[in-house]
Amino acid sequence: MSRRRVAVLGAGIMGCAVAIHLARRGFDVTVYDREPAPMAAASRWNEGKIHLGYIYGADPTLATARHLLTGGLQFEDRLRELLGEDLDGHVTADDDIYLVHRRSVVGPETLRAKFEAVSDLVREHPDADRYLVDVSDARTAEIDPDELGTLAGDDIVAGFRVPERSVETRWVADRLAVVIASEPGVTLRLDTTVLGVEPADGERDAWRVRTDGDDERVNVVVNALWGGRLAIDAGAGLVPQPPWTHRFRQCVFIRTRTACVAPSALVAVGPFGDVKNYNGRDFYLSWYPAGLVAESSELELAAPELPSGPEAEAFVGRVRAALEPLMPGIGRVFDEAESTVVHGGFVYARGAGALDDPRSGLHRRDRYGVERTGTYFSVDTGKYSTAPWLARELAAGIAG
Repeated sequence: MSRRRVAVLGAGIMGCAVAIHLARRGFDVTVYDREPAPMAAASRWNEGKIHLGYIYGADPTLATARHLLTGGLQFEDRLRELLGEDLDGHVTADDDIYLVHRRSVVGPETLRAKFEAVSDLVREHPDADRYLVDVSDARTAEIDPDELGTLAGDDIVAGFRVPERSVETRWVADRLAVVIASEPGVTLRLDTTVLGVEPADGERDAWRVRTDGDDERVNVVVNALWGGRLAIDAGAGLVPQPPWTHRFRQCVFIRTRTACVAPSALVAVGPFGDVKNYNGRDFYLSWYPAGLVAESSELELAAPELPSGPEAEAFVGRVRAALEPLMPGIGRVFDEAESTVVHGGFVYARGAGALDDPRSGLHRRDRYGVERTGTYFSVDTGKYSTAPWLARELAAGIAG
């Protein structure tokens, strides 16, 4: 073929980013997704934390922080490269607050030492001034007891400010969907389910992509699915290596009628929840025990139906009932809701166990990346925050 043809499976942030980079390098790219629009699933419906490694305070090593750091620090630069515009106005304004629950799987002393070590890594990194804000002087600040008493309830035993921020994922999704739809060299095949990928008979570096519509022969496949990736890998000859866990989590997105004062805070470390305040009116709220609606260690996990009507209202009530005692004042966000959306998406991790077990493999995220067989590439994005950087690196490798 005079121009190499690439199939990208999945139109989330990883799939869209790698497709755009490959098209700009001269490849003919077809992107497949079962949704009716790009960026409509997990990449749209998450909290948008741009990780520097602090959340993995139960990782006994610094391996997770080291693995996440470059992608997080370069997130804005790499996303700006894709979108052609800045993220101004769509990033949380203040440092995140980590509230340590009395049932945390690691105590305040351990977290204090871990957070300081992560801050050291951030300051030493050559890209520290390229984060959403300049973190070249990254520090962890413990919240004094008087202030903590105004921020948190009795079950919170300590609090720390760390220099992490989050982006408004729905805004990013809208912008990236526009870019990929107008990108020369990219063809979108939406409302299409990929059934399998297999080597094309008698051809070198050629694959047949089987769908519930027309099949296609391509030179390169990038499997960037978030749900269902492992089953496609197995059919292509790339045998998944356990352990792994698929989860489906639901959360609440609220837009308030008036501006509300509330910190972006995460209850750590374990099966708890968090709040993101993007701009005073747009909020993300989650509570893990309520939001975890499906979990599996099989090759694939079927997406559960999202609640609506009274079921959605009941879910919002459960999230509020769990968060309000831990973050007094958060009830005003619910009371001021102009619109409330319950949504969610898949979470994939190379690990197993429960978050209330300090030995669980889910407390680390240092084993993500790209696996390949020939010109078939399978991408474990790791975290939303690492996708734009990893996509650029992968596209350069394929083109190289």
